[in-house]
Amino acid sequence: MKYLYLVWCGLKRKKLRTLLTLFSIVVAFFLFGLLGAIRQALAGGVSMAGADRLVARHKVSIIQMLPISYEPRIAALPGVTAVVAQTWFGGVYQDPKNFFPSIPVEPAEFLAMFPDFVLPAAQRQAWLATRTGAIVGRTTAERFGWKLGDRIPLRSPIWRHEDGSDAWEFDLVGIYDGAKKGTDTSQFFFRYDYFDEGRAPDRRGEVSWFTLRVNNPALADQLAATVDREFANSPYETKTEPEGAFAQGFAQQVGDVGAIMTGILSAVFFTILLVVGNTIAQGVRERTAELGVLKALGVSNGRVLGLVLGESCLLAALGGGAGLGGAWLVTLGGSPVPSLLPIFYLPTADLLAGLALIAALGLLTGLLPALQAGRLGVAEALRHHT
Repeated sequence: MKYLYLVWCGLKRKKLRTLLTLFSIVVAFFLFGLLGAIRQALAGGVSMAGADRLVARHKVSIIQMLPISYEPRIAALPGVTAVVAQTWFGGVYQDPKNFFPSIPVEPAEFLAMFPDFVLPAAQRQAWLATRTGAIVGRTTAERFGWKLGDRIPLRSPIWRHEDGSDAWEFDLVGIYDGAKKGTDTSQFFFRYDYFDEGRAPDRRGEVSWFTLRVNNPALADQLAATVDREFANSPYETKTEPEGAFAQGFAQQVGDVGAIMTGILSAVFFTILLVVGNTIAQGVRERTAELGVLKALGVSNGRVLGLVLGESCLLAALGGGAGLGGAWLVTLGGSPVPSLLPIFYLPTADLLAGLALIAALGLLTGLLPALQAGRLGVAEALRHHT
């Protein structure tokens, strides 16, 4: 610890240069944290997907519908233990910007299929007993100040009543929480029977996709092929895939998130390596004579190497820690755009990766200047004294 003062003094020698370098590191790691939260938001459904669940949709596109009559046929296939139909409703609340996922489902089958949605028993019974009943995630309920018993009006640009109206009303009977941190609590679910009865007659009996649970996840691919063969050469052929792949399809509508993040962060950190490395190297060159004095006083080459490496590591730790900490604090407040990014937090894996990057930044930027300082001869160093 007695050399920490020397390390700190080395960083304070050129305060403006150090502050600018520190700021660039803070920005880089703040960006790293935010991109990690965004990636988690876009791919959250993939990470939360069940290994024992498959999704069967129309072979052509998700916007093409399937008949509800497929449900008992899928349920009768060997290896299928449960099936639930879901339909994209596309509802908005009061204003088009107030969008959130809204889906009609069969309540009992849906709650059994997705145990990550935690609903109190009394609210569950209320949903089963109320034809116009709906449940909503905690995030959306808090966003709009909804409470149990509220009458919730939604408008759907997709589904209309027989008279052409796009207005739908629901009674809020339940607010669900997530069993896990990454559970999406922004969604709105209501009863399929109420929805099917209310929409135009020529659209009744249609659903967007079926989620099915298999009794053996190891045979999921074989069962997916069995489902598709069941409806091959029919007017509504299916494409059945793991739930994770289905969620990935939604995430990739904005592009390959992983590749985008990798490209951005690679450019940012390559630039930071050059900036921080130049700062440390320039500081060593300016203190060449001082390092020579230290060696003349008996400080070993290893200690000198450690002093220079300590500067780079301390600079990386201060900037990186502040950047990651800032990103963590920002994500604690929830999503800034809940309609687009309902899940928004800095994953522990990304936080640990950020700490590893801080250590790597400190070592890589300081290693070459430190080795040069460690190999510096006393006479050569003292010649730089003015």
